[in-house]
Amino acid sequence: MTVLTIVLGAPFVLGDHPVRWESGSALPRIVRGDAEESATPADNATGTPSASSPSSSSSADGLQVAKPWKAGMPQWGVQLYWEEEKGKGKRSSTFIENQARKHAEYLIGLGANSVSVSFPFFTEGTTSDELSAGAKTPSPQRLQRVLKVFEDAGFRTTLRPIMDEKSLNPPDGWRGNIEPASRSAWFASYEEFLTPYLEVAEEVKANTFVIGTELNSLEGDPGWDALVASAEKTFSGEVAYDANWDNYVAGRINMPVSHLGVDAYFPVEVEDTAPVETLVDGWNDWLDKKATGPLPNITIAESGIGAMDGAYHAPGDFYTKRAVNPTVQANWYTAVCRVVQERQMQGVYWWSIWFDDDPNTKPDDKVASRLDFAGRPLTEKAIKSCFTSDYAGPGTDTAS
Repeated sequence: MTVLTIVLGAPFVLGDHPVRWESGSALPRIVRGDAEESATPADNATGTPSASSPSSSSSADGLQVAKPWKAGMPQWGVQLYWEEEKGKGKRSSTFIENQARKHAEYLIGLGANSVSVSFPFFTEGTTSDELSAGAKTPSPQRLQRVLKVFEDAGFRTTLRPIMDEKSLNPPDGWRGNIEPASRSAWFASYEEFLTPYLEVAEEVKANTFVIGTELNSLEGDPGWDALVASAEKTFSGEVAYDANWDNYVAGRINMPVSHLGVDAYFPVEVEDTAPVETLVDGWNDWLDKKATGPLPNITIAESGIGAMDGAYHAPGDFYTKRAVNPTVQANWYTAVCRVVQERQMQGVYWWSIWFDDDPNTKPDDKVASRLDFAGRPLTEKAIKSCFTSDYAGPGTDTAS
């Protein structure tokens, strides 16, 4: 019974929030001049002034999305997760721009047209009222440089701050069950943290800013009204919220935003040998708890699974390292893509690629998360098949 409880409960305590912690419409782009960049902005989270100018156009380097995203098209994307990793002597502005280009080239090869840059912010505990940048939080100016590389290459871009969970004692504590002692103080602190990032998102004309991710316990709080209103004064693009899959299927997500994404890690209790059709049925069983038929207003903001035995039971489990099984991961990706198309969703963003990683290198399975997909040929083939399909977007007939 104890083993059964752990297996069945794993999706709820492990699979809900797979962020690794340390052990609207297309908008026109604007190009910033050197004078703006070098005047005063800090170049990193510690406030060191920038000494170099912004990158040249990525399109001039031959980086260009084959079919740039336009309103109505599906968002075929990846979550790029960026923690500043200091002390390695290679984190210059030149390094991060070159790293962004490396990822842009890789994503273009997969057929992607969208990218979401997720990055951590920090709190002191589940009841803390204070939120802040930490040593691993990229500064607004450094994020601006990275976003510009993707913008110049023609990607649809999203900026997505996400609460780091290390201080919350996971897996029991996670961002979805925080209870700030003073919610008004929490929202005030959050607004102070977010505003510089919203300003940068506006400067580079990002398409979407995700105002919150998987904050189950705070959904519906009146504090969101003022926070979102403030964000919309600063940022003219789409302000979104990404709900966790359990809350999404349980009822209405009461958030005053213009778009809802879902971090979707639905557990499917089947064997590793289950065919893609069975996985599709498992996903539809979960989605039907919310609504049957097309879901044209929903984006799968995160989805993924470990390339390992037994992963279907807890797709978001990034703590466990069982025997590597690339077929499990590839079949899951194929099934999710089929669901996105059949339910006429807005698209999917796969979780994830670590910003400092080389996406062209096979993961070191002794240390890497099983959720890593870059460098796994079967999964890459499934992603490319998905991203280059004939699916035209929400409200259209399903492509084969």
